[in-house]
Amino acid sequence: MIKNYLIVLMLIMASAINAQKVALFNGENLDGWEVFGTEKWYVEDGLLICESGPDAGYGYLGTEKEYKNFILDLDFKQEADGNSGVFIRSSVEGTTVSGWQVEVAPPGKFTGGVYESYGRQWLKKPKQEKDSALKFGDWNHMTIKVHGKQITSWLNGTEMVSFKDRIIGKGEGSILLQIHDGGGIKVKWKNIELTPLD
Repeated sequence: MIKNYLIVLMLIMASAINAQKVALFNGENLDGWEVFGTEKWYVEDGLLICESGPDAGYGYLGTEKEYKNFILDLDFKQEADGNSGVFIRSSVEGTTVSGWQVEVAPPGKFTGGVYESYGRQWLKKPKQEKDSALKFGDWNHMTIKVHGKQITSWLNGTEMVSFKDRIIGKGEGSILLQIHDGGGIKVKWKNIELTPLD
């Protein structure tokens, strides 16, 4: 009897957690997002795709809403260079970004690390041996948890970095996906879901 009660309780709790999830990408169009720069952002076969344009500059796709404390889950697949990133509590003016990037990059380039653009630069790089978690050219699952001053990233179930930062704790802004400058970049995204935290 107690065992059945616990199972039901666990199912209710799991359902409540899932109910809080917000799908940031609807698989059909860019509703809820804003494009910054001249690089290409489009939807094809239910996937969100970013691709370098003729200017080969920086490009960003940002949520119209701002998010402070959350768990963000998403899948990405790098093609060509694949140098990109996921910004948290960030804003863009033109193509100049203010905020913090969880790196999405080719092998050996610290995917899952946290970088502050136009500021302190690398705040935390994952240990080199964790680079084996990246499946370049295949689908990867990334989880980013931001709560107060604490930020943690996981790549395919491997914790990449986890640390506290006072300045990040004060940050406000949106979630942004990035195209790095230099040209030749293409990244596919899907299953972009956010769970708000108190």
